[in-house]
Amino acid sequence: MKSRILYTKPSITEREVAYATDAAANGWGDRCYDYINRFEAAFASHLEVGHAISTSSCTGALHMGLAALGVGPGDEVILADTNWTASAAPIVHLGAKPVFVDVLADSWCIDPEKAEAAITPRTKAIMAVHIYGNLCDMDALLAIGARHNVPVVEDAAEALGSEWKGRKAGSLGAFGAFSFHGTKTVTTGEGGMFVTSDDKLYEKVLTLSNHGRARGQKKQFWPDEIGFKYKMSNLQAAIGLAQIERVNELVDRKREIFYAYRAQLSGMNSVAMNPEPDGTKNGFWMPTVVFAPETGVTREKLQGAFAAENIDARVFFWPLSSLPPFKDQPGNTVAYDLPGRAMNLPSYHEMTNDEIDRVVQVLRDCMAA
Repeated sequence: MKSRILYTKPSITEREVAYATDAAANGWGDRCYDYINRFEAAFASHLEVGHAISTSSCTGALHMGLAALGVGPGDEVILADTNWTASAAPIVHLGAKPVFVDVLADSWCIDPEKAEAAITPRTKAIMAVHIYGNLCDMDALLAIGARHNVPVVEDAAEALGSEWKGRKAGSLGAFGAFSFHGTKTVTTGEGGMFVTSDDKLYEKVLTLSNHGRARGQKKQFWPDEIGFKYKMSNLQAAIGLAQIERVNELVDRKREIFYAYRAQLSGMNSVAMNPEPDGTKNGFWMPTVVFAPETGVTREKLQGAFAAENIDARVFFWPLSSLPPFKDQPGNTVAYDLPGRAMNLPSYHEMTNDEIDRVVQVLRDCMAA
């Protein structure tokens, strides 16, 4: 059998091992926050934002950020139907309703016109989720938010390394949230980050992140309100610090892999890939192919072909409105059309040219069959 090609795995070097070893041996007592503080400072500096709070997941960062904006029972948050449930779950946890709108056919991200049309007096926020590294149209969304006095927040879980007109994804909205799951470009195994340049919002989330204990509270074990427990450990932050110190290298390699795929697929006019509009930079977390309907290439055909070649393949996100928890919502045309003819491609950092060739050959064979 041919060797397995994984769709993703982290890039771990001696630096990550050294930092994690130091944290395990010495990161206790007075040093129990050392790597957390350093990781947060380095991440905020990289993103060019005022504040960063490390979390146990991107979902936790979204949960606290939305709570700090006052999202609660009876409210609505607008987001794209093409998403993973982690973007919608925090809205539900707060007693609010996620309102799913359609996506653009080229970026697979939220359609700004559909988002504006969905605004009601109950709308508390618009969530811009940057899918697979692709960027939402932040100019349009921020303008809509300003017109209707509705904050735009960024789920940038998949967009570390992506930039919108010189500004890094996650730094443009009222707040941004990132994921460091083991599949991501930068990883801590599990983990996330809340970022903002809004001082008041930062203080609110900082309090919520510490069981509701305000930073200036002098009494021990005295919460000022009910908060959350979404903390990252010092051990995870040690790995995260090493990774963010290598972030340019990690993003550059992701981009190299994407362009290697695109170069080989450039002659296949019936295959679309992640876009990179003028004035933007795509971190290409997950290179993705979408076959034109007339090719007859389907998700199931692709899955079978990749499995036969011992290659991991990851399906495109199902529309959230098609999933059991959200089936009461109407579906959206583009969001329902895309998944049946799309696939995420392997893109781990150590991929070889021969492995990329193997993946491309499967795609070519599916087109020819």
